[in-house]
Amino acid sequence: MFSPQPAPGPGQAAAAAELPRDSKGRFFLDRDGFLFRYILDYLRDLTLVLPDRFPERSRLQREAEYFQLPDLARRLAPDAPEPAEAAAEGSASPPAPARSPSLLPLTPSQSLDAGGGRRSGYITIGYRGSYTMGREAQADAKFRRVARITVCGKTALAKEVFGDTLNESRDPDRPPERYTARYYLKFNFLEQAFDRLSEAGFRMAACSSTGTCAFAPELGGPATADDKIWTSYTEYVFCRD
Repeated sequence: MFSPQPAPGPGQAAAAAELPRDSKGRFFLDRDGFLFRYILDYLRDLTLVLPDRFPERSRLQREAEYFQLPDLARRLAPDAPEPAEAAAEGSASPPAPARSPSLLPLTPSQSLDAGGGRRSGYITIGYRGSYTMGREAQADAKFRRVARITVCGKTALAKEVFGDTLNESRDPDRPPERYTARYYLKFNFLEQAFDRLSEAGFRMAACSSTGTCAFAPELGGPATADDKIWTSYTEYVFCRD
């Protein structure tokens, strides 16, 4: 059961009133949305947890300074010890519960190759989508669910990142170091695919999209004559150095 929170003081209310808002009245913070996930995690339990070889430590430190989190900013300083080392040395900040890394099972995005380091390479994510929009674009677009997310890349890389969520039925015997464009994911949420790639150390290198448009009556759909149905195919290329 949550305890009641004290009402904001006059200064806090005035500061909140000055924050910009979007078209729906929500507070708008013009900051890096990807990095904010780590800020939010820290605010939840005061523990810093970053992926292996996290490349944006200095940018995250700048975000911590913006949100006035001095302890987090100190932990992210270039000369600061890694979170695990700080906990072992008895850091003043609340440490995470002690767990032995050797006893933790590796997730697909943390698996290592035989040489002890993660493989470099490329993975391409593709999907076909469609949405309906009125002729004058007066109403919000109605997006349809993504039917399937396809995966193209080396078999070993694809299995490392997506694990058992990767459907191999169309190409079950592909050798690990050979490329394939016949895999697809068992889930239909692009954000989930992007999160897995990010946690595995991949970054987006390029994307491309192509689309067509037709009026609903031409397609025999239930939409009105003023509705247009857009169909597109989009690919995102991710790489890991």
